[in-house]
Amino acid sequence: MPFQLFMLRRTAAVTIALGLLAAGVVAQEYPARAIRIIVPFSPGGVTDNSARVIADSRTARLGQQVVIDNRPGASGNIGTQLVAQSAPDGYTLLLGFDGTMVINPHVFPKLPFDTLRDFAPVTKLGDAALILVSHPSLPAKNLSQFIALARRMKSATFPYGTSGTSGTPHLAGELLRQRTGIALEHIPYKGGGQAIIDGIAGHIPLVFTAVATAQQYVKAGRLVGLGVPGAKRSAALPDVPTFAESGQTGFDVTSWVGILVPAKTPRPVIERLQGEIAAVLRAEQVSARYAALGIEPVGNTPEQFGEQIRADLARWEKVVGAANIRLE
Repeated sequence: MPFQLFMLRRTAAVTIALGLLAAGVVAQEYPARAIRIIVPFSPGGVTDNSARVIADSRTARLGQQVVIDNRPGASGNIGTQLVAQSAPDGYTLLLGFDGTMVINPHVFPKLPFDTLRDFAPVTKLGDAALILVSHPSLPAKNLSQFIALARRMKSATFPYGTSGTSGTPHLAGELLRQRTGIALEHIPYKGGGQAIIDGIAGHIPLVFTAVATAQQYVKAGRLVGLGVPGAKRSAALPDVPTFAESGQTGFDVTSWVGILVPAKTPRPVIERLQGEIAAVLRAEQVSARYAALGIEPVGNTPEQFGEQIRADLARWEKVVGAANIRLE
């Protein structure tokens, strides 16, 4: 064997060995200090609370404090940009929200981050079920009855309230309008709570919101659950049928939350984070707290989470384009 070829192979082998050794050291030493989860929204909402449930449990498992750092603003873009520009060392995590990660790229003309380029997925924490509710005065008890009513009343327009423009509830309503052709008019509020208040008062006939926001009013009869746009019924409201059960086959929209890290974060760190988070999500007390938030825990692999992110980016691009939704 020529000496040059021998030295080349030896160098390559040493490089690979050193790389594997370094990865092992990273996995063993991580974490060596506190971990910060950036939540790009204000404290108190479902998204923020989903991170706090995880932080409380992971602090004990990792042996280091896990702190929540709320950085709200610009529909989640400010806090998300902060993580994109952070060191890829596993100490700054992002509480990713579908509205920010897969919808904002299509409704803002320019973003300070790229979902696929600037982040590495760790795991999806869970799916928050959505629901379409109506004021009891609306003569429909489920989605199929409402669609039939809207088609009979050809000249009528049906306003629906949501937590704001470009959120998942807004796009779920747009998708329903595009699929059925019924005259739905979006009414954005500064939060799902205010939309619910106006829905209960009868100021608007419909509200698209999270199950967690509406469930107490549906159970009390102050609102009617027309349908859940997920793959299965909500455990919190098992009597409310899915959209698919009302004839909208394949209509599956939930609002997800997950953990992402800056791109180029070492794979051993990502695997350690995913394993610990998945274990936390399996804990009975965490499942109970997530159920109270209307979230079904997931804890999938980075590859599975990444696949959904790519699929959702493509899916919502079509809906946003057809609805011509734009934010500045």
